Formats: sequence, structure tokens, C-alpha cells
Amino acid sequence: MDHRLSRPGNWILGALLCIGAASVHGQSYDYIYRGGTIYDGSGNPPYLGDLAVRDDRIAAIGQIESNAQGRVIDATGLALAPGFINMLSWAAVPLLQDGRSLGDIHQGVTLEVFGEGNSEGPISQAMIEVATARQGDFKYDIAWRTLGEFLDYLADKGVSPNIASFVGAATVRVHELGYENRAPNQTELKNMQNLVHEAMLDGALGVGSALIYAPAFYASTEELIALQQTAARSGGMYISHMRSEGARILPAIDELIRIARETQSRAEIYHLKIAGKENWHKFPQVIERITRARERGLEITANMYTYTAGSTGLDAAMPPWAQEGGLEAWISRLRDAKTRAQIAAAMITPTDDWENLMRAAGADQTLLVGFKNPELRHLIGKTLDAVARERGQPPHEAAIDLVIEDGSRVQVIYFLMADEHVKRITALPWVSFGSDAGSLAPEGLFLNSSTHPRAYGNFARLLGKYVREERALSLASAIHKLTKLPATNLRLRERGELQIGFYADVIAFDPATVQDRASYDKPHQLAVGVQHMLVNGVPVLMRGKHTGALPGRVVRGPGWRGWSSLDKSNP
Repeated sequence: MDHRLSRPGNWILGALLCIGAASVHGQSYDYIYRGGTIYDGSGNPPYLGDLAVRDDRIAAIGQIESNAQGRVIDATGLALAPGFINMLSWAAVPLLQDGRSLGDIHQGVTLEVFGEGNSEGPISQAMIEVATARQGDFKYDIAWRTLGEFLDYLADKGVSPNIASFVGAATVRVHELGYENRAPNQTELKNMQNLVHEAMLDGALGVGSALIYAPAFYASTEELIALQQTAARSGGMYISHMRSEGARILPAIDELIRIARETQSRAEIYHLKIAGKENWHKFPQVIERITRARERGLEITANMYTYTAGSTGLDAAMPPWAQEGGLEAWISRLRDAKTRAQIAAAMITPTDDWENLMRAAGADQTLLVGFKNPELRHLIGKTLDAVARERGQPPHEAAIDLVIEDGSRVQVIYFLMADEHVKRITALPWVSFGSDAGSLAPEGLFLNSSTHPRAYGNFARLLGKYVREERALSLASAIHKLTKLPATNLRLRERGELQIGFYADVIAFDPATVQDRASYDKPHQLAVGVQHMLVNGVPVLMRGKHTGALPGRVVRGPGWRGWSSLDKSNP
């Protein structure tokens, strides 16, 4: 299968013919959506009209003649929009298991963007051995080495949505340094830059970092600047889970702004939030800091999820120095009585040196949702505080034992944010949306663990709760922030808008009924309201049911080596 994007020049004649579709008799299309309310992704007011698709492209928009040929879909009462872009997706491994992407497809997502700090390539033999050993219920062969090879492998296997990725700053660091807590030497840094360069040629969107976690925590600002300088030469952006979203959030924003300024890059903040009640008063300063940078001409943007809780592991409750060397070394330290005592003391001692999410949320607001060890799965749905009381331990000691017993970081949910802040951030004009979750299915091995409801509800919740119910923003604005805004930030070609000649990633949903159904106690529930979906012109949803189609393609970034040949053939 060839995953290069189709040549735009092939559509110039078709576009010219279809601009005046209302006056052309007998046009032939594959699909014609009639009578929908068209939200083109621009943020402009919607209008009533029809939309037609031929092959993998949008062929006509407006009032299409009644005698036009093609399968007709009645879109009366439905919003027609570009497919949504998930700016922060952990769907790579779930899609290896089930390419249908049920959780996100039922919310209107047609593009999954991977790479928050870690990416599926470049990967060394040593990294393959570690990753294979850490696999849980889902077993798979790692048959790739580079990021481009992984993306092609996944698309060849078959997926319903399109896929794209940043290259992980931690991934290239581990490739060269392993899990050591030190700076790279000149040779190692050059090798890391070469890996970024190759990933950009493979179509990476830029460099992604996640700086509260080991070993990413060990990287200096200068190291990140060096990596992003390489990506910037190919038009890539920098995107980051910053060093702090709580006590040190303002210096963390300053670091991201510095990286953008010194590399002359666009930069985006992953899942913008103010974490921990004691930090909520900083909200105005956070927004002002970003706004001021934008006013100075820097392209600083952010994405978010529509919940007051985040989800990660118990590693975010323990000091990064304890995790040097990787998972096995971390657990070995937890087993050593003397080192365990030092780690335990660090977990309960206030500090600005690292991000302690358990202290920020509280043990009674830390929900256990995922274990590798089946014998611990009866604890799913309980708080860390409740489990600690059952065991007769302080919560931090219980957290240490759970990591040891599970042989993993243990997946948890931390309740950290204020409702009002989430609502206000949804309306900021420079904010798009990402689930920070996998795209799961409410069946099979996926049910062995719980999950954050954002895996099934992030985008539907925006449209149902924040648009329809709370009116925090208009539907046109929300669709713009789900489509054209992220496509523009990522420099994607011919996606993110309903335009003639653009790829036919099109959804039809009912604005009156679109809604998330997932909850913290029952997260494995599909959203409702999205009726129809095309991905690259192929029906993936029809009347709210998945068709089984797997037409997803790799979407490449601006530095992809294949663009030059395509552009030369389409002057």
C-alpha cells in the first residue's frame, strides 16, 4: 500500500468543474450529503447546503443539482464538518490491537496524533527488548525501527482513522543514552539530532516532550533547543508536556517560550491546565504569559482535554532521581529498605524540584484504574487512600508497594483542576483539543482495566457539555478548534477544512444529541450523536454504526522527503 498523499494537481480540473456545481447537470459522485448545515472549519457561520465526494476528495459544496449521480445521504438536521483532529493521542498500541478506533471514531475523530514525549520510533534493539518485556495484555511484534516504518506498518495493518506523529525527545534520548541521568556528550547529541532529522524526513510533525517524567526530566533546556533546531529546519513544531503544570507552571511556560524563540519555531503546550488547588490562583498569570508571547509574534498555542482530572502513573508521585535506569532499576530501589525510606520521605515533602501529582491531588483524589498484574485488578475503581486504609499503611507506602507488586507504574487518575478553568480554556482562540488517551473498544481485553472517560468522551463532551449546555463557545468556534486550527498549527496539507479538492474526511453529527456517555465509574461507553463519517472518502460510520472499513492513511509533516517529488509533479 502506498501511503503517500494523493497528488493535489490531479484535482485542479475537478475543482474547477465543481465550483459551479449548481449549474452543471448530471455530475457523478460517490456520495452526496444533502440538506446539511455546513460548518467548513473556518469558524465562520454555517450555511445550509450539500456536499459531494468523489474518490478520496471533496468534489462539490453548495447546492448540488438534483439529477447528480451518487449515493445520497440525507443530512437534514445534521451538522456537516471536517473530521476532528486528536492533538494528543495514545492510540498507537490500541490501534495495533483493534484498528477500528471505536472510542474516537464515534466522537468524530479522523486523525490521531501521537508523540507526547515518546514515539514508536526510532527504536534500537535494546529498546525493543525492554518494550517487549513490558507488554501487558496486548502482545505484538515490534517489526519496525524508524518512526516512518512504524506509521507505515500501522497503516498497512489497517486503521480507520488517519495517523501522524511527533518524534519523542525522550525516545531519541533513550536511543543514545539509555535511562541515565546525565547530559549527552557532543557525539551523542549529534546522533540525537540526526535521529530527529531522519524522523522529520519520515514525516514527523516536530519534536514532542513530556518533561515531568524520567528520563525526559533529565534533559536540559539546551538539549531540547538543539533537538528542536533540527526539527525547525524542516518546518516542525515543538510541543510539550511542560516541566510543571502546578507550582512551577510560570517558569515552565517561560522555558517553552524560550525554546520557541531561540529556534524560531511554533510551540504548543500539551493539555493546558493549572494543577493542584493551591495553584489555581495562577490562572490569570498563565493566560497572560501566553497571550503576551503571542502578542510579541511568537506562535504559541495549546491543547486541552475537557475534564478536571488527568491520568498517568504512580511514577508521577515519586521523585525522578529514583527512576534513573528505567522501570527495573526504579523497582529495585523501592525494594531496598534504605532507598525506599528516602523515596517515601521525598513523596511527602513539599518541593518545587519535581512535579508530585499525588500531593497535588491528594490520595483520596487518586483513583486506581489500571494494573498489569491480574491479582491486583480487584483494586480498580478504588482510591489510593481507600486501599492504603485497607492495608493499614500511609498512602505513599501503599503506592510504593503497588508499583512493586504490579511490576509497572500503575495507571491512576488524579483529580487536579477547577471546573471553571476548564470551561474558560475551551473558549480560548488558540486552544485545540486532545484526549491524552488511547482509542479503545468497550469489549475484549480492553475491559481488563478501567480508563479515564476522556478515552471515549473528550470531543463529544466539548460539543455536548461546553457548547450546547454551558454555551462556553459557539458550535462554529468549537469545530474550528477541532479542525482547521490544529491542521494549520501542524502545517497539514489539504486537511482540516471542507474545501473542494481537500481530502474527504467528513463527519455528520446531530448537534442536539451529541454527547459523551463515559464516566469515571463506567468509562467504557461509546459517545453518541455522530451519524456518518468518511475517512479519505470511505464510509467508516453509517447511521451511527461502524462499517468495519479501515481506510486510514499516514499524514506527513512539512519536512517529509516525499513532498519534493509530489510538488515537482504538480507545479
